[in-house]
Amino acid sequence: MTLQIGFLLFPQVQQLDLTGPYDVLASLPDVKVHLVWKDLAPVTASTGLVLNPTTTFDDCPALDVICIPGGSGVGPLMEDEVTLAFIKAQAANARYVTSVCTGALVLGAAGLLKGKRATTHWAYHELLKPLGAIAVNDRVVRDGNLLTGGGITAGIDFALTLAAELFDEDTAQLVQLQLEYAPAPPFASGSPQTAPAAVLAEAHRRAAQSLQQRTLITERVAARL
Repeated sequence: MTLQIGFLLFPQVQQLDLTGPYDVLASLPDVKVHLVWKDLAPVTASTGLVLNPTTTFDDCPALDVICIPGGSGVGPLMEDEVTLAFIKAQAANARYVTSVCTGALVLGAAGLLKGKRATTHWAYHELLKPLGAIAVNDRVVRDGNLLTGGGITAGIDFALTLAAELFDEDTAQLVQLQLEYAPAPPFASGSPQTAPAAVLAEAHRRAAQSLQQRTLITERVAARL
């Protein structure tokens, strides 16, 4: 039976949160991958790439896997009752409920992280606890049928982990090889633990306004959970 996999698509999504794991999961045998939004109008990602939804909330089939990517548009989603209702309805019967990066905050706003181990982008990790999650500083975190990936590029690691769950390790490794996913970055600045102090300070400065806004949203959401 064909596996139904759905990625939430929304204005100002971080495209690599979505397209990284999309490439992995769409490479698996006998899967159907959906880009789901309220309507079929083109959606502009946070860096300007235009993406087209393939189905709407109303027409989306029951999903075996639902994945919520992150991005600068996450804040409004956390208080979007239509979107949260769709996520909760699909998550109720999905085999796997998943997120990449700050998509975890949306799962939290939907009440799906309560008492669950989860991760998100390092700059927003502190927002997991108010949403009821047990924050874990790992690249991919699993708790039952909940899988969460860390920031942006961790979506590929998450998707390969999920591919092994859906099929087996050989299948996941074949996809990894086909994608030539063998990270060898030129700098050791991919995490707060390894980045130079000046680089980390600048990253915090750039994220400060977004963190402040999302903290206020998280406080409002947490008060309703």
